[in-house]
Amino acid sequence: MSTGALRDGPLAGFRVVEFGQYIAVPGAAQILADQGATVIKVEPPGGEAARHLAGLGPAMLNAYNRGKRMVELDLTSDSGQCAALELVRDADVVLSNMKPGALERYGLAVAVIREHNPSAVVVTVTGFGEDGAMRTRPGLDIAAQAESGIMWVTGAADGEPQRVGFTVVDSAAATTVAQAATSALLQRVRTGAGSHIRVSLWDVALHLQATNWMDWFLTGQPQVRSGNGQPSAAPAADVIEVRDGYIVLSAYMPHQWLALCTAIDRLDLLKDDRFSDSATRATNRAALQRELAAAFASRTRDAVVEQLTAAGVVVGAIRDYPDAFAARTSLRGAVFVEAAPGGPAQQYVGTPLDWIGATPVSDPPRAAGADNDLVGLSADEVWARAEWQLSEQLSEIAKEPS
Repeated sequence: MSTGALRDGPLAGFRVVEFGQYIAVPGAAQILADQGATVIKVEPPGGEAARHLAGLGPAMLNAYNRGKRMVELDLTSDSGQCAALELVRDADVVLSNMKPGALERYGLAVAVIREHNPSAVVVTVTGFGEDGAMRTRPGLDIAAQAESGIMWVTGAADGEPQRVGFTVVDSAAATTVAQAATSALLQRVRTGAGSHIRVSLWDVALHLQATNWMDWFLTGQPQVRSGNGQPSAAPAADVIEVRDGYIVLSAYMPHQWLALCTAIDRLDLLKDDRFSDSATRATNRAALQRELAAAFASRTRDAVVEQLTAAGVVVGAIRDYPDAFAARTSLRGAVFVEAAPGGPAQQYVGTPLDWIGATPVSDPPRAAGADNDLVGLSADEVWARAEWQLSEQLSEIAKEPS
């Protein structure tokens, strides 16, 4: 069981080798580590790209690399390739988001990995797939957002296409890869066979928009940018300004609309022809928003949320990050965990899975090459030592005063 994982997590005892950088594969390996797997991360000399990236680089590194063993290998050398093969020989899962063809150049083609370890679950991640005309293109989150239509439908109706405000495709890809790996492990329990699963950021981005795609397939009308608010229903994801900020609310079903009008003491809106049903309200959204804004203008955000929640209306306070973090106690957020002493942060973002009876722990990412003493050992020795190191580190953290 790895440090930074849940004690006695469901994947305790499973062994993962990660050839990853940035988010998609490191994030997937982090999910597996948070559930108890032992993860050895293989980095090039000097460390993976996120270690050298300005801006969000340190955040990426700390978000997705807790509790892993860190090994540096020069995969362009024979010795590095031999050491990598020794690592994967007894691994349960091998993850990679190297560019298409890179594993082959380094003597680590999937077929070679499977030859050395027939029961291995191998998941490879690319930007645009391993076949087809786009297979050689560099694949980052933003390119997948652009090519998949996400940016086209994001933003104000009269504005330019916008990216989502975080790396949504990379983050979803990490979850997809982790889910694929655990499903393949279950299949292996049943059949004894390993497997190779291919994931592309582009496919993940398309899948995230399944409802929009089906709407086009069913109606022939592709989605367009419409800003806040659902284009065919109202109020639905409508942003309303209140005295000290903003709220977002949805009350487009008949019983929800009745509850909203009752809560704000505006039953006259039920008889207004402009607001007779959801579609009509969507057509007259500007007028609807003026009415709602007037009703809430003198009220605080928290008061409005409390009132509408009591009435059964879906409502949320629009918060910035410090405000959302401060609200974590009342909102029962389990994802933030206190960091072990000595790291660069006081908090980490842990697993969103609230395992009853298990306590998540967290330690900072280790330095690149911190576990190079594993290099050159046999497969049995590598994993025995890695698992012993992790158990020892977990014991030491448990002794630290809280």
